[in-house]
Amino acid sequence: MKKIFLFCFLLLSFTFSAQQLDLIPAPVNVKLNIKEKPFSLDARTKIIASDSLKNSVSFLNDYLKKYLNVNLNSTANVTENSVSTIKLEIDSELSNNLNEYSLTVNKSEIKIRSASANGVFYGIQTLIQLLPYTQGTAIKIPSVAITDYPRFDYRGMHLDVSRHFFDVAFIKKYIDYLALHKMNYFHWHLTDDHGWRIEIKKYPKLTSIGSWRNSSIIGLYPGTGNDNIRYGGFYTQEEIKEVIKYASNRYITIIPEIEMPGHSMGVLAAYPQFGTTPSIPTEVAQTWGIFKKFNNVLQPTEETFRFLEDVLTEVMDLFPSKYIHIGGDECDKKWWKESAVSQQIMKENNLKDENALQSYFIKRIEKFVNSKGKNIIGWDEILEGGLAPNAVVMSWQGEKGGITSAKEKHNVIMTPNASLYFNHAQFVKEDSLTATRPILLETVYNYDPVPKELNEEESKFIWGAQGCLWSEYISNPAKVEYMLFPRLDALSEILWSPRRNKDYLEFLSRLKTQNKRHDLMKIKYNKRNPIE
Repeated sequence: MKKIFLFCFLLLSFTFSAQQLDLIPAPVNVKLNIKEKPFSLDARTKIIASDSLKNSVSFLNDYLKKYLNVNLNSTANVTENSVSTIKLEIDSELSNNLNEYSLTVNKSEIKIRSASANGVFYGIQTLIQLLPYTQGTAIKIPSVAITDYPRFDYRGMHLDVSRHFFDVAFIKKYIDYLALHKMNYFHWHLTDDHGWRIEIKKYPKLTSIGSWRNSSIIGLYPGTGNDNIRYGGFYTQEEIKEVIKYASNRYITIIPEIEMPGHSMGVLAAYPQFGTTPSIPTEVAQTWGIFKKFNNVLQPTEETFRFLEDVLTEVMDLFPSKYIHIGGDECDKKWWKESAVSQQIMKENNLKDENALQSYFIKRIEKFVNSKGKNIIGWDEILEGGLAPNAVVMSWQGEKGGITSAKEKHNVIMTPNASLYFNHAQFVKEDSLTATRPILLETVYNYDPVPKELNEEESKFIWGAQGCLWSEYISNPAKVEYMLFPRLDALSEILWSPRRNKDYLEFLSRLKTQNKRHDLMKIKYNKRNPIE
């Protein structure tokens, strides 16, 4: 009888602990001590941290107040009457990996240590996942020792705000979602054929004209007509600064994207002189998939380059990111073929074809961006005609572009559209309007950003990966959340956690707890069974 009781007690203890340790992304190393009493967190608990860790303190306290109705005091020094403490520490000698952190919990203390402030912040995200996912319950945190660090340095997520616009309040919420998943890059797709979304003071018509379209397609492309509703919006430079600061406090770098030389109908509607057919009126695009029908390509003249340099100067003055995304994708070369001006530019610069003109264009822009102390990122079409010297390639058309770039010793961000495009359906039979080809949760989880074609040395140029969320069929924040979750959970794990011992069914087991946390946060995630 005694043995049976002991077995049941241990089983219950293990079950309780397992529930508390359903962590996503999975840490590198976890040691659970079921013999030690859990830590009790309540209003008497104090956070002890220096001012250099105020971002972590604020993030934790904001979460506790908003979701668990607890407000903790913080101090830089241990006080004698502290019943329980959460200690946050920077120790420069702790590790050579600045992203590494350790989290230890015993009955009287939680301690998070790292060699950097961002490492401590990642530890806070793990601590949050050890908290209860229901309000009104006692906050008990199991005794545990965790050592953790990311697999990849670039862990990104993208959002297209051109096709549909999302206000600053939601962009901040989106950034919080990334922070909770230990992501560190937000790729902000600010310009496209369907609307220019960033204020450029030297060219006000980019927003007064280029940010508005007269109507939008109804239904799945090619659609059943247009809605005849004027649609648009843009971010002022002050709003951009506000979002940048918000992201920086969460150790997230924002990479802005300014599309060129294609996807530029937003530009050409406002300033047609920079296109290859300036005498033909251009409107901001009202439909998707327009690359063959309408001219959206910039003319590579000196006037166009001066315009782009002016725009990029304002953008680079705003964004502290070392990287500026300049697009480079889906540039229909027929507009250059049909342009006498383009053909003359090719002749003057000894360019053999339009692919060489594309390379000439990208290299011109890269040289300017480099002169400002920054580097460019471009979609894999920037390989056409020869890769710019310092460019980072974002490989979206499968992995071929990424493999080629890594072999040429260029950093690569993997975002293959067959695995990491979250605008696609989550099931074979989706229950809402989406891009049609399904990208299942399992597909995301089983993706490895390092292609097998690369050897060990070449693999070092895989900087990381990101998910992309294009907004053709995503017109409101609830739909963004629905398409993002739970695929963001899977993405975070493939980018953070070690590749070893990946088990999709085990991940789904942990996801059940994560979804309860999504419920607590009132996230409109996809609740259908992912193995349907």
